[in-house]
Amino acid sequence: MLAGLLVVVPLIASLVLFLMKGKPVKNIALVFSLVPFAIAIAAYVQLTHNPDSSTLLLNCTWIKSMNVHFAIALDGMSLLLVLLTTFLVPLIILSSYQNNYDNSHSFYGLILLMEMALVGVFMANDGFLFYVFWELALIPIYFICLLWGGADRARITFKFFVYTLFGSLFMLIGLIYLYNHTYTTAGIKSWAIMDLYAAGQALTEVQQGAVFWLIFIAFAIKMPIFPLHTWQPDTYVTAPTQGTMLLSGIMLKMGTFGLIKWLLPIVPLGLANWGGTAITLSVIGIVYASCIAIVQKDYKRLIAYSSIAHVGLIAAGILAANAQGVQGALMQMLAHGVNVVGLFLIADILLRHTGTRDIDKLGGIRSMNGNFAVMFLIILLGSVALPLTNGFVGEFLLINGVYQFSPIAATFAGLTVILGAVYMLRSYQNIMLGERRDAAITFGSVASSDKWVLIIVCLVIIAFGVYPKPLTDLAEPAVKQILSVINK
Repeated sequence: MLAGLLVVVPLIASLVLFLMKGKPVKNIALVFSLVPFAIAIAAYVQLTHNPDSSTLLLNCTWIKSMNVHFAIALDGMSLLLVLLTTFLVPLIILSSYQNNYDNSHSFYGLILLMEMALVGVFMANDGFLFYVFWELALIPIYFICLLWGGADRARITFKFFVYTLFGSLFMLIGLIYLYNHTYTTAGIKSWAIMDLYAAGQALTEVQQGAVFWLIFIAFAIKMPIFPLHTWQPDTYVTAPTQGTMLLSGIMLKMGTFGLIKWLLPIVPLGLANWGGTAITLSVIGIVYASCIAIVQKDYKRLIAYSSIAHVGLIAAGILAANAQGVQGALMQMLAHGVNVVGLFLIADILLRHTGTRDIDKLGGIRSMNGNFAVMFLIILLGSVALPLTNGFVGEFLLINGVYQFSPIAATFAGLTVILGAVYMLRSYQNIMLGERRDAAITFGSVASSDKWVLIIVCLVIIAFGVYPKPLTDLAEPAVKQILSVINK
């Protein structure tokens, strides 16, 4: 019941918005977006009291000839990502109140359609269904970036679309290969996730290595991981702010979540042979993206490169395949999602108030708006993983997990702490502190809608930095189950 509603409600809401042409739909979209979040909260209560409740799953035959089932379920791990998605979408819609988009009914309809696909990805327990939701999530964000993006959006969006579609093709080949090696007790092929696990683990070492790379490439592009990251900075900068928030706050988590649920348990021998190579690529991406971020002048592009660095650490922790790494990855996925939405909103506020995101042209904003400076600083400190902020919990566990795999890899991965502090704190100093560089630039009061988003983000950063136990307790059983499948 609850699992089904999480897919159906945003789908119906998006269809309603598409039909409301010419009407002011911001408030309606916001109300619609709060309903899935309320359902996710109800699912959290249900899961903590009765994890085996039938309301947390839905399984019915979809394509009988191929044994495809519409199978979705909520466990601790998937519910964390569903909570993140349904929490961020209302904030993303609220953050758009100061932007007047043409054909706004289509804009908000696409956001809610994307929400439906995203929660579907996180809940899918059927390989074919997972692929359908995976591809479906690409369509709304493509049109959001193409129709409401900035300069040169057609070329940049096309590159993004081709990159991700290219990776998805490899994943589809890998899933079909696994499907053709599955047999249920009745002797028929199956897309069910546990049957795909069994089929993958029964493959030879060479076969598992091939499947590992087929599926990993799709996830690596989506996150993205070096050297498959080149679509990301331009897309993040060109996309409208809310599109960038969807991409960075939620959509990249499809890749990291896929590593945990759809790669590690399927090909443990492939992971054993090639995981070190993938971790090396992830660590290279951390150092590379951090160094590039340091020299950026455009604040939005700086955040885009910082996102590559953060996701590189998440991927390395997952591929280390130990409890600390996987648990830390889940915590950091949540923290990064919240923090990066706050940072991209700050970049948008700076542009709207000053007309520029060029760090060298800004300065002295703290003296013009002290409250904004405080909220900016809290979000920034969460991003650099200061203790007692939400970013610290995941980053500590991640570095611990990578260290168990390789102290050398952990040393380089840990550079994200130092380099992140360099580019984040220096950008804050240049933007907010010192003297005003351009007398023509002013910064007035922040709009109430923006202020509420920033306040909520700041509260979450502090609350789950001080007391992360509800999140770690929710994730722990699912993490243990995944690791037991890998290590059996």
